[in-house]
Amino acid sequence: MALERINPAELSPPTGFSHAVTVTGSRLVFLAGQTALDGEGKVVGTTLPEQFELALTNLLAALKAAGGTPKDLARVTVYATDVADYRARAAELGRIWRRLAGRDYPAMAVIGAVRLWDEECLVELDGVAAVG
Repeated sequence: MALERINPAELSPPTGFSHAVTVTGSRLVFLAGQTALDGEGKVVGTTLPEQFELALTNLLAALKAAGGTPKDLARVTVYATDVADYRARAAELGRIWRRLAGRDYPAMAVIGAVRLWDEECLVELDGVAAVG
């Protein structure tokens, strides 16, 4: 199984993501959207960084249960209810990502959302992983 991260020189330098990821010889794992819900289904945290950390922790827990690790992530989509706040906190969110998932960045997108399933949630992450 191989994931190759591709970042062409003619594109802007990627910061916290890869422009493209190719996958060969693996099985795909589709990861459902994860928010800052604890094991009892209650929203934890009131700030974007708090909620991002738990949402990413939940995403990685689902990935681990499917036999994967953070380096297997090929694609992650982030849904944020306040993209300006997300951009303002990008450095802090990047530190959280690196602490939990490392420096092997998947192809990523951040999409503004009017609201998420649980109204108190500020962020949701879903993804696709290629697990060997």
